[in-house]
Amino acid sequence: MSTTAEGAAGQADVERRRGGFSSRRVFILAAIGSAVGLGNIWRFPYVAYENGGGAFLLPYLVALLTAGIPFLLLDYAIGHRHRGSAPLSFARLRRGTEGLGWWQVAICFVIAVYYAAVIAWALRYTLFSLDQAWGDDPEAFFFGEFLQVGDPGVTADVVPGVLVPLAIVWLAVLAIMALGVQRGIGVTSLVFIPVLVLAFGALVVQALLLPGAGGGLDALFTPDWSALTSASVWAAAFGQIFFSLSIGFGIMITYASYVGRREDMVGSGLVVGFSNSGFELLAGIGVFAALGFMAQAGGVAVGDVATGGIGLAFIAFPTIISEAPAGALIGVLFFGSLVIAGITSLISVIEVVISAVRDKFDTSRLTATLAVGVPAAVLSLVLFSTTSGIFVLDVVDHFVNQYGILVVALISMLVVAWAVQALTGLGDHLNVHGRPRVGTGWRVLVGIVAPVGLAIVLFFAIQTDLEAPYGDYPSWLLLVLGWGMVVALPLIGFLLARMPWRAGTHLDGPPPGSDPAPPLDPAPASTSGTRPGTVSEEGGSR
Repeated sequence: MSTTAEGAAGQADVERRRGGFSSRRVFILAAIGSAVGLGNIWRFPYVAYENGGGAFLLPYLVALLTAGIPFLLLDYAIGHRHRGSAPLSFARLRRGTEGLGWWQVAICFVIAVYYAAVIAWALRYTLFSLDQAWGDDPEAFFFGEFLQVGDPGVTADVVPGVLVPLAIVWLAVLAIMALGVQRGIGVTSLVFIPVLVLAFGALVVQALLLPGAGGGLDALFTPDWSALTSASVWAAAFGQIFFSLSIGFGIMITYASYVGRREDMVGSGLVVGFSNSGFELLAGIGVFAALGFMAQAGGVAVGDVATGGIGLAFIAFPTIISEAPAGALIGVLFFGSLVIAGITSLISVIEVVISAVRDKFDTSRLTATLAVGVPAAVLSLVLFSTTSGIFVLDVVDHFVNQYGILVVALISMLVVAWAVQALTGLGDHLNVHGRPRVGTGWRVLVGIVAPVGLAIVLFFAIQTDLEAPYGDYPSWLLLVLGWGMVVALPLIGFLLARMPWRAGTHLDGPPPGSDPAPPLDPAPASTSGTRPGTVSEEGGSR
């Protein structure tokens, strides 16, 4: 047997042990589950309303086509060609870029720690919807009786009403992750995504039947064409696309590595991109129909009740539920949808970390799940089940999104396009089985248009945060949990990249058995030996 054949056989064994999705359909559902999260439901409607209403759909579509889907395909190409977690795929792309993958892993770990807390809140509110436990003042209930909020800072005062559902969320997530890629993530996506679509579709129908729903839709979709002349509106569109598609921080690289070598990744990317945007549009209709009812019931304009984020989910919607016919049903559908969307996104985030640990240290699935999940769960419970949890969450979420995800996405695009000059090889890989074919236009979008769009979004974000401290929080809190974390994550990432890979890991170019495309790093083959279940570096295809 030739060394190439031996390497291909060994690589196939490695991939069997890593696991994978059983079909393209499962992968697409898992990718949609990752992309469709809390932000689709509570962020997009308000961003659209604030940035021109119906007119916002034009820059949003432009951002989707010129930056979102092209970058999604870049992530797919890196993961699918190099058959590894984010760090391993970047290492195979070019050895010096491995730190970018670990930077993404560090970001995902932080996101997982706080994202679980919001899912726990939604889980509790699903039950609260049955008897409208928030009473006549949902805002006072949320911050008072439920979260028992104290002064901004970090405290050790535990809130049992948050601790218990948060523990339940982590137990469920760890069970899913321990089952593996197909039996855990794949099966969860096969069940949860259809349920999510049905539940949220039912919610939209209920919302459209409410008195005043038409007024809410008018407020959302009436176009303000003058908004299109504002750079901030276009920046908001690009920002929304990057936040909602789960691109640029390792998720889609990891998921793509679990897909069969001969699958159409271009077509899959188009399905995922447009499905995500379709769900955001559906969310906008449902949310603003409900807000229209709330405005009519209160005798105020829709703009007076329109909000986004936590305020929409845990204050505005409980108010709607209390006043609407079939309010309990609306509440269960809304908060249940948040739980499902949150779980499918959380498992994709934590999988980035688990996959990286497995690749780097050659551990079993269960060992990696416990090594990653237990510390994450403990940190989550310690930080976010306390009276200061919401302040810590708000600061960390703001900074890891604005200056974690966006910065690493911008740098990784520039490195792949210009430093490594890998776009041609990656495009060739996508074209082997993908349709429509990608070419010069895709390379221009990934190498120029998308980075420019991201840079503009970052410019406006930095400008806003420099004008006034975020949220008027204490300076020490912003420095430690905000800017301090932003600086620490890349340092951690590039330090982790200095740790040695397990013996026999193939790192030079695409692994054996990859579809034909020009090698990206024609470095001499290593003389490392092999051991059962690993791939010799001299078995690479060159």
